[in-house]
Amino acid sequence: MYSKSRLSRVGIWGGGAIVFALLVVYLGSFLIEGPLRRQMEGQINRSLKGYTVNLQELDFHPVGLAVTLKDLVIRQDAYPDPPVAHFPLLHAHVHWRAILSGRLVAEFDLENPRIHINLEQLRAEAKSEVPVEERGWQEAALAIYPLKINRLTINDGDFEYIDEDPDRPLHLDRINLKAQNIRNVESPERTYPSPFEFEGRVFETGRAKMTGNANFLAEPHVGVEAELEAREVSLDYFRPVLSRYNFYLGEGVFSAAGKIEYAPEIKIAHLRTLRADNLAMDYVHSARTAAKEEERVEKTAEAAREVSNEPGLLLRIDDLRLTGRLGMVNEATDPPYRLFLDSMDFQLVNLSNQFSHGEALARLQGNFMGSGQTLATATFRPEKSGPDFDLNVKIEGTQLKSMNDLLRVYGNFDVVAGSFSLYSEIRVKNDEIDGYLKPHFQDMDVYDRRQDEEKDIFRKMYEGLVGGIMNLLKNEPREEVATRADLSGEVEDPEASTWQIIVRLVQNAFIKAILPGFEREASPKNED
Repeated sequence: MYSKSRLSRVGIWGGGAIVFALLVVYLGSFLIEGPLRRQMEGQINRSLKGYTVNLQELDFHPVGLAVTLKDLVIRQDAYPDPPVAHFPLLHAHVHWRAILSGRLVAEFDLENPRIHINLEQLRAEAKSEVPVEERGWQEAALAIYPLKINRLTINDGDFEYIDEDPDRPLHLDRINLKAQNIRNVESPERTYPSPFEFEGRVFETGRAKMTGNANFLAEPHVGVEAELEAREVSLDYFRPVLSRYNFYLGEGVFSAAGKIEYAPEIKIAHLRTLRADNLAMDYVHSARTAAKEEERVEKTAEAAREVSNEPGLLLRIDDLRLTGRLGMVNEATDPPYRLFLDSMDFQLVNLSNQFSHGEALARLQGNFMGSGQTLATATFRPEKSGPDFDLNVKIEGTQLKSMNDLLRVYGNFDVVAGSFSLYSEIRVKNDEIDGYLKPHFQDMDVYDRRQDEEKDIFRKMYEGLVGGIMNLLKNEPREEVATRADLSGEVEDPEASTWQIIVRLVQNAFIKAILPGFEREASPKNED
């Protein structure tokens, strides 16, 4: 039998051997960290196409088979400044829980990752002939850690996109993401076997949350099925993007809730609610952008036709609500004019690209030009053989002085008093339009010496003549001028979408009917 002293010496020597071994391992890992960092950086860069990585520091932990990367920076070769990504701390290690399922896979933890993209970098990515999925990102991840990623955690992430205005970036921060079972090691038979949770702050005041399941190994792209929610997201940050499409936004916030499913065989965006409140937005038309606008309309209509009733594609909004103020500015005329609807409340229910979901119903209330009480209703039926809808509009009591710029353009006169009302019923079906527009002008006073002191004699004579004709057309004793424009006939462009037809009705029929007894001046400067 061993004596206590001998056992004690063995214990001391054994403990010393363990300490020595750990010290050797530690010193060995310390010595190989420099070469390992350079090797890893080179392997990542050989894997990537169009991007370059710089790794400042690497810590190797042999006991836990873990590696920690510090200050990993990714730059786009086309536009290297600023970097598109910065990972202050990336920790990769064995996902020990998955070993119980007989799989050796990895777990990645990212602390405070920063993603920064600007418009130039985005355009360079779009022009690249190499698809994103072939850029070598998966190979780069394997260069960091040789095991496939099965669990990913992001803590306090930050995403920023800068369009044309650097002072108004699209900014998401406080991003937290947890995704598990990425390699499907626990339930490979499920379609979406990988649960994930995402949340973040949007544009400083809004919140976004997404909870669901994914198939990260689906080909040719990831499959996702999730519930999403966005609250109080400011629209102010979308100004630079919207301005490229002639929309100029003053303010507004939106909220949404619904479900998305995005997979190789099916794509669904089903929003139960979508609200935009306190909108202040104008659409601006100009001669400079007219050709581009027409091209954009054609592309939008073509895209709408392509997705209409497309199998495997569902775009649906159960309840869309917009409140605020919307306007249209025409800068292609002399003088330019603006039409707007104030105190707007617009609701559209059951909007879908699938015929089987039935009719969509719309209701619009507001004040036309700030004073004309407006009510419009519409029914949009499934478009099996072209646009099929009913549209009813009633505008009452608009102060005519607010429309003087429009009257100068299309009637070559202005007014000092009076009111305007409009009534319309329109039905479009089987490429036929059946309906009318009926404008009313009441108590209209065209000529006023105080207002017209600076006008030449011919201008005064013309406006005096306008006033005289109005007196002849008045319907005594109500002091009204009324006419009716018949809109019945064939649809000019059978391939046009519902919204194209409505826009053309507003542009052509409304303008031509708004001035009873007068034809629009035929002048190149007024053609738009």
